[in-house]
Amino acid sequence: MKALTFHAGPLAMARVAQYGLRARDIAIVPGAAGGPKGLIFQALDSWMFGEWFPSAPRERDLIGASIGAWRMAAACQKDPARAFALLGELYAGQRYTSLKPTPHEINEVVQALLAELVRGHEDDILNHPHYRMHLIAARGRRSLAAPGHRNAELRGFISAALHNAASRAWLARLMERVVIGDVRSPAPWLRQPFDAFTTHFTPLTRDNLAPGLLASGTLPLIMKAVTGIADAPEGSYWDGGIVDYHLALPYSRAVPTDEQEQGELVLYPHFTSHIVPGWLDKSFPWRRASRGPNRGWLDNMLLASPSQEFLRTLPNGKLPDRNDFHFYGLNHDERIRVWKRAIAEGERLRDELAAFAERPDLACILPI
Repeated sequence: MKALTFHAGPLAMARVAQYGLRARDIAIVPGAAGGPKGLIFQALDSWMFGEWFPSAPRERDLIGASIGAWRMAAACQKDPARAFALLGELYAGQRYTSLKPTPHEINEVVQALLAELVRGHEDDILNHPHYRMHLIAARGRRSLAAPGHRNAELRGFISAALHNAASRAWLARLMERVVIGDVRSPAPWLRQPFDAFTTHFTPLTRDNLAPGLLASGTLPLIMKAVTGIADAPEGSYWDGGIVDYHLALPYSRAVPTDEQEQGELVLYPHFTSHIVPGWLDKSFPWRRASRGPNRGWLDNMLLASPSQEFLRTLPNGKLPDRNDFHFYGLNHDERIRVWKRAIAEGERLRDELAAFAERPDLACILPI
């Protein structure tokens, strides 16, 4: 049984066919939003950032939203294996006092989680010799610029859902993309406009690291909007996955026009084999990034995702997800036990990616 499936764009396929899968060719690593699903990559992330990439040091852009941004913050620490283990422990270990915790309680729990994850490691993250972290948050416009109470926020997000149902571009009337990123990497492939969303670029600093990570994972209507992020535009901020759920971004712009010995590939460990642009697009399969006019953005991407066979071996036959908070209710111990079992099974993903990097089997790679 194969635990991983591989999909690649034509440029990535050609590069792997010619040179194999080399750490030196990986220039960009995305981390998707998706809550507990991202925990399945704990072992894989630890190996990739702690062993494989250091064997071929180079500048790499790490870009993430929500749990993806939190994973990138762990990757940039001096001991990424310790940081990823801590992230899994903290995220799985969330406990609440009622079946429907208040936004205030959730914010307090998540703020404490992030503080423990990054406190004392700010300089490691901001000054990593090779990794350049960029996190994505969504900023409200018009009715979502500063909703004064929960009902106003609810009406604003109902409007956002209706706008998005009509057209993803229409969602840009109510939401903007904010990239809080390492000033040492201008990420030119991301700078030029590429969709309808206004994109703001804010330098990542000690003052906005934790608030930015919080904003990037702040769920609408469940958590309080984040405001007052240092150096960022004023306004209300929510989960970056609203706009960039699976980070369908113009990665192919990073490919140089001339042939180079070192490639500019995107390696994307992702919890599913398809890429959904925004969270509100989940029910619109025709909007997947592999379809439509922007599919060329993924030409230099190698996507590695858990196979259906692997998923069936996990507890409850699926990845951990936010629905588990409701399913297990206040039985936190059982939920934590199940999630830790799933995280441990993720070692098979690590082992298969390491084996694939050692000896790629092109027959296992499907087109994106």
